[in-house]
Amino acid sequence: MISSLPVVECFHSLQGEGAHTGRSAYFIRLAMCNVGCTWCDTKISWSADLHPKENIQKLSENTARARSKGASFVVITGGEPLHHNLNYLCKSIRNVTKCKRKNSIPIHIETSGVDKLSGNPDWITLSPKKHAPPKKEILKVCQELKVVIHEKDDLIFAETMAQEIQLNISNKTLLFLQASWNNKEAENLTFEYVKNNPQWRLSMQTHKWLKVR
Repeated sequence: MISSLPVVECFHSLQGEGAHTGRSAYFIRLAMCNVGCTWCDTKISWSADLHPKENIQKLSENTARARSKGASFVVITGGEPLHHNLNYLCKSIRNVTKCKRKNSIPIHIETSGVDKLSGNPDWITLSPKKHAPPKKEILKVCQELKVVIHEKDDLIFAETMAQEIQLNISNKTLLFLQASWNNKEAENLTFEYVKNNPQWRLSMQTHKWLKVR
């Protein structure tokens, strides 16, 4: 049984990206990532050795406390959260938050999809990378596909991912394109593509524009 996990930070804020933009959420950012995206804005999370291990029971209690203050859901992010087995963390969060209220808090996971799915989350945001494609099983079950656009080839990759999803499930997965931060060329590419391809939606990192966490 895993009793602790390396944690970069935990905080209560608003979801800044994707389908749940603007909603109150509690974030658990786990350390460790071997995907290595050049444009990553959380490179501090790549090494697990640089961050303390936090007790899972404590993480669950803190999540319950955030829920009592208005958090609609908890987001487990990273790093790459699925480098870790999340079964015990998610089970603990559900048990603790259910004790505080009738229903447990919804659990969202943000992942690149390179590892086996664990934790049985309520919402999966898949943000795949072309240099490290996701596992087929996660393509089949994600509720949200969010592809970061850094250059023109990323648009082709995004369409490939969307087609793979549509081959496996009904068209219920929400499709988002998000320009890499502070990249004007990527912003223009993304805006024009979404404007001309209405199956896609634009995701913006609103928390960065607002200068909040």
